[in-house]
Order: sequence, then C-alpha cells, then structure tokens
Amino acid sequence: MARFVAHVPLRWTDQDAYRHVNHARAVTLLEEARIELVFERARTSGAGSFSTGLLVAGLEVEYKRQIPYRAAPLRVAMWVRDVRAASFTIGYEMHDGPDDTDPVAVTARTHMALFDLEAARPRRLTAEERAFLGEWGES
Repeated sequence: MARFVAHVPLRWTDQDAYRHVNHARAVTLLEEARIELVFERARTSGAGSFSTGLLVAGLEVEYKRQIPYRAAPLRVAMWVRDVRAASFTIGYEMHDGPDDTDPVAVTARTHMALFDLEAARPRRLTAEERAFLGEWGES
C-alpha cells in the first residue's frame, strides 16, 4: 500500500503535566500531517481543489503508547480508503519518533467529506481529486 509520510514537529506546548503529548494535541498533529497531504501535496499534484471545501465528518483515534516530548519530529504515515462520490477516509499511523522503525503510538482515521462552501452543500470528487487519492489508496 502506498503511504504518504509527513514529519510533524513537536512543540513544547504539545506536552501535558505528565510530560508526554496531550491526547488533544495528538489530534492536532494528525491534522497538520493531513494538511500536508490534502492541501500541499494535492496542490502540487494538480488536485488543489480540496482547499476549497473539505470537512472532517468523523474521527476515530486509538492511543497505543505515550509520546514523550523531544526535539525530533514524529513520523505520520497516511493512506486513503473507502473513496466514494463525495467522501473518503484517511488512515494514520503516528510513530513515536521520525522513523518507520519507531513504534506506532497513535492510530487514527478521519472520514472526510467534500463540501462546496459557496453553495453550502456537499460536492462530488473531481477526476483530478479521485486520481490523486488513488495514489495513496489501499491495495
């Protein structure tokens, strides 16, 4: 399966009183990785229209281990599944460190819905968006 990999830096404010990444901050780190995929990489691949309306319709997160604060970024591997007419799901593995050999600390998935903000209604995937998502799809 093709995976898009983002490296997200930790900030001092991401840790909680127990000196590990706070559960809510982990969701923010996943969001930063997702932005790199669906906005930055999609735009450079010719599928930049996600930035005109893409909403999180569902979120599921499982915390496997604590992530202590460190200067090194975290590795977030992402893939796409369940591509429908107006939605898709992104799967995530957040590693406890920058490498794929570091243990997985968080697994998650977000169900994404395409939305036309001007018309205030859902919209369908374009051919370019569908092709882009296919690059990162499950086999």
